[in-house]
Amino acid sequence: MGLTDSIKRIDEILFTNALVVDPEKLSEQRQDVLIEDSKLKEIGKIVSSGFSGKVVNLHGLALCPGLIDMHVHLREPGGEHKETIETGCDSAMAGGFTGVCPMPNTTPVTDNPKVVEFIKKQSQDLLVDVFPIAAVTRNRAGAELTGMEALVKAGAVAFSDDGDPVSAAGILRSAMENAKKLDVPIIEHCEDKSLSGDWAMNEGVVSKRLGLPGIPGIAEEVMVARDIQVAQFTGAKIHIAHISTAKAVDLVRQAKKQGVRVTCEVMPHHFLLTEKTVMKQDTNTKMSPPLRTQQDVDAMLAGLQDGTIDVIATDHAPHSPKEKEVEFVKAPMGIVGLETALGLVLTSLVGPGLLTLPQAICKMTKKPAGILNLERGKLKVGAPASLTIFNPEHEWTVDRKQFKSKSQNMPFDGWKLKGKVFGLYNKGRWWQS
Repeated sequence: MGLTDSIKRIDEILFTNALVVDPEKLSEQRQDVLIEDSKLKEIGKIVSSGFSGKVVNLHGLALCPGLIDMHVHLREPGGEHKETIETGCDSAMAGGFTGVCPMPNTTPVTDNPKVVEFIKKQSQDLLVDVFPIAAVTRNRAGAELTGMEALVKAGAVAFSDDGDPVSAAGILRSAMENAKKLDVPIIEHCEDKSLSGDWAMNEGVVSKRLGLPGIPGIAEEVMVARDIQVAQFTGAKIHIAHISTAKAVDLVRQAKKQGVRVTCEVMPHHFLLTEKTVMKQDTNTKMSPPLRTQQDVDAMLAGLQDGTIDVIATDHAPHSPKEKEVEFVKAPMGIVGLETALGLVLTSLVGPGLLTLPQAICKMTKKPAGILNLERGKLKVGAPASLTIFNPEHEWTVDRKQFKSKSQNMPFDGWKLKGKVFGLYNKGRWWQS
């Protein structure tokens, strides 16, 4: 059963005794939060006497702007056996996200306004906001640009051929020039196909030991370097998707110092797991880009700490058991991530002190919202309320059988995590887990 039945329409609600995590001020403070007419009315010490709406005591719980995952695959249209927009949004809710951005590698491809409008219509009655990302090129074929202005008018918030790069630099230049006029980012899957070939994991010691075809880190780094140069030339915004190598992070770091409008994201699996995880050839450890080396993992953590890496996203990529239960080289790329991301971040980054709680939340709220020009990610009085409430101390064990997603393909089953969602408020709707 989906989560829709447990959602309630509530225009007025008072949250008391919350640990309010503010990603703008990078602060955390015990406060009350008042919602009226579905908008954030007041933050502070609020007297509840005379208030006729719902009151929720959040003692021991944290409250922050609604989490945003700017990189998911909801599979609809065309891949409904893996996920639908509704089940993907249920998974997002269970993970604490009030906003998700689905990539365009659907069937048909999200390369025309009708598909964007379909996605928006399918999600209009759900608690979670769905912000579609449209394709850069028609059918993601890399040859002909989509009608970007019409796609933005239909509701697209960015452009990407995710799953593939825009291989031709001339096409990318034209796309960036158009995107700059529209003030939207190009999101690049950085992989030089002439260097990657038909691969199954990271190229290195482990791939040679297992006899599996590998993709070298340079296949990512060459494209990151090129994309940065094209962005510098055009003055456009470029966002590097699922960054995974130490050299790629350093390229972004240096480009930022030069004033290039470049941002990037990392997935929990890329700052937690290495290629050694693939030794058992579990297809739930196969994703694109692949798990890399410990040196690369260390670079992801350093990039998160120094601000080079702006965003933590998931690349939530559902596949059915039938598709994943094959030999490693034949299995599709990708893992689901919406329901484990917050727990992994709180356990592995905030717990050890690598990031403060506000810093971590910033990378899942304010930063993605800013990159995509969304009126989200802040605790702004007067704005429509979008809130995530969670217990940062709640310990739980990952059990894929309990997932709300249609798919269960991920490598964290059985992990003990700290940090669990309590409730969400978005679009005038309240849901309590």
